Amino acid sequence: MTAVIYARYSSDSQREASIEGQLRDCKAYAEKNGITVVGTYIDRAYSAKTDDRPDFQRMIKDSGKKIFDVVLVWKLDRFARNRFDAVNYKYQLEKNGVHLVSAMEPISQGPEGIMVESMLIGMAEYYSAELALKVARGERENALQCKYNGGVVPLGFTIGKEDRLYHIDPETAPIVQEIFTRYADGEPAEKIAASLNERGLRTRTGKPFVKNSFFQIFRNRRYIGEYRYKDIVTPGGIPAIVDKDLFDRVQQRFEQNRIAHGRPAKEDVSYLLTTKLFCGKCGTLMGGESGTSHMGNTYYYYKCGNAKRHGKAHCDLKAIRKEPLERFVVETAIKVIFSDEIIERLIDLVMEAQQKENTRLPILKDQLRDTEKRLANLLEAIEQGVLTPTTKQRLDELEARKEALNTSILEEELK
Repeated sequence: MTAVIYARYSSDSQREASIEGQLRDCKAYAEKNGITVVGTYIDRAYSAKTDDRPDFQRMIKDSGKKIFDVVLVWKLDRFARNRFDAVNYKYQLEKNGVHLVSAMEPISQGPEGIMVESMLIGMAEYYSAELALKVARGERENALQCKYNGGVVPLGFTIGKEDRLYHIDPETAPIVQEIFTRYADGEPAEKIAASLNERGLRTRTGKPFVKNSFFQIFRNRRYIGEYRYKDIVTPGGIPAIVDKDLFDRVQQRFEQNRIAHGRPAKEDVSYLLTTKLFCGKCGTLMGGESGTSHMGNTYYYYKCGNAKRHGKAHCDLKAIRKEPLERFVVETAIKVIFSDEIIERLIDLVMEAQQKENTRLPILKDQLRDTEKRLANLLEAIEQGVLTPTTKQRLDELEARKEALNTSILEEELK
């Protein structure tokens, strides 16, 4: 009889020794029972509350290749802490002729074994849910006492090792006061950043200041002493670094600059031919731009990138009005695509694609890679302190999309 070992730990607070201990006990069980171990699958820092674990999914997939008879785990909670996942994936293993065995929990194969196994999985799920409640309760209690609950500590503050409260950092708080004062007095953000960098000063994450470094600083109400955690808001809960009047002056100027430089009208316009339109004279990509007449009307154009960057001396093609050009391209495309010849060709291509092994799986995997990349970028931005009111919502959306894609991929692979 052959077996593979599945080992897992759930958080970075646990160590590699946890994996080593699981493997050691599983190998001892295998040797004692005459089982040959032919491989291991290991997930580090992955919770068993979710099935989104790389090696776990690889093991489930490999179970259909008939290369092992048993999946050996240290305890059943290493396999799953969710009753649905436990039943679902155990069923998939058994359908592939593979049995799930716990090295430290001897479970008989009779009817009573079903009851014991159900209780163990239920207890693991209960423990996980209870732990989540305790953590949430502890975080809420911390918040009611205005204590630090994790995350990036804003520039100008330190966290007390004993009391876990916010304290003003005498070394960096004056930098925050200087940034607020200079910006409120009308100094450009770029100039402030350059000045700080010349003096060797750095952001909370140790990077040079740039204009965008101030976005989170200017919006952070902790600087006026307001403690916030989820739905708990406590004015005066932490020591203030700047006064309310200075903070409000900065908000007013920041908002005025955002409106002045944000060009919302242009951002709301969709240029259909972006990356598809090329200059007929020099072959350079053409990009969208707008202009405002003396009457205050805004007009939209496509302009040669060469002329836009280097002037008429490099390309003298005039800007072309957006609306008539896009209308011409769309109407022409419709005439071409809806011709009988093209439709017949499209039918042939669709029929050819239908004969392939799987046309959906590569698309799903591309979408998963793109989602994971977006998640990584978002998490990196959060670590650098770039946080907006919609960040948590976007993070949840990407996590949900990733979970749905993993499920769809697994279904396609099973097909």
